[in-house]
Amino acid sequence: MSRKNSSVNLKNGFKDHKDLSSIFLNFKNKLDSLKKKKYLVAVSGGPDSLALVALTKAYTFCKKTMFYYLLVDHNIRKNSSQEAEKVKKLLKKEYFNLKVLLNKKKITKNIQAEARNVRYDILKSFCKKNNIKVILTAHNLEDQVETFLIRLSRGSGLKGLSAMESKTKIDNQVILFRPLLDTQKRFLIKISKIIFGKYFKDPSNRNEKYLRTRVRNLKKPLEKSGIKYEKIFKSIQNLSQSKMTLNRYLSKIFKEFIKKKSNSEILINFKKYQHLNNDTKIAVINHSIKQLKRNYYDLRSKKVENLISNLDKKDFKNSTLGGCIFFKKGEYLCLKVEKY
Repeated sequence: MSRKNSSVNLKNGFKDHKDLSSIFLNFKNKLDSLKKKKYLVAVSGGPDSLALVALTKAYTFCKKTMFYYLLVDHNIRKNSSQEAEKVKKLLKKEYFNLKVLLNKKKITKNIQAEARNVRYDILKSFCKKNNIKVILTAHNLEDQVETFLIRLSRGSGLKGLSAMESKTKIDNQVILFRPLLDTQKRFLIKISKIIFGKYFKDPSNRNEKYLRTRVRNLKKPLEKSGIKYEKIFKSIQNLSQSKMTLNRYLSKIFKEFIKKKSNSEILINFKKYQHLNNDTKIAVINHSIKQLKRNYYDLRSKKVENLISNLDKKDFKNSTLGGCIFFKKGEYLCLKVEKY
């Protein structure tokens, strides 16, 4: 498509394409709700991220907004630098200024998860240097369903099966926002082709040594069997609503039962705690640890179950979990940050 036609589509919000126009309006409404003047857009060169780039450009014709575009070269594959340069040239043709940052940290184990962590660290650092509060990523409906299936295979509970949230707090200053979670990939491919004429494929996305790739390859056989991704996504939304309802209930419990004495000590009303069901006890324990250890991830493991069981024993003295020491202090269960 000519540059002139690309520009027309961006300026009129894809009005010549009814399906894409509704996607842009949905995107616009989500960004409007954030009310920010600056955003960082995470770019990979795939159809999803290129579509996100195009949508942000279309947004600038509606609202005066500054978007920064950043690609992290993980330096894992031999040709990664050349691939990044190709993406940069493609965006430059449409007047997008893409910044490429090289990851200098060597990644050898758990490659996909570690690369993601490194990428977010680099994006977060860029945000802080440029006073940006929001990172936009192009996670879409298919990504959401894949995450759900992966977590289902691992025996996740309600929180895990709710999959990715549209808004995730990275730290006290920066949030990760996923405005395309309810958008099907085929529409994003269409947008990237209309605006850029092409997109790039990551070879690792075809490597079946990665669980996500194997799950991704299940889409066709699942849909052939009548199990549609749109329906699974609807179930994810329902689970997310249930999680929100549960969280409102738990917030009341936390306020009533938990007292933060200092940054290193928390008190739990043990008498009231004993009357809770097991799932709520787990939530109280996890929440309490998280108040003291910000990097702690919720656990539903034998360690938590063992702690809950041991707390009911008369001879209980103390126990450690998640970097905290648990012990009884009068009518309270006390948590203190473990000193090393």
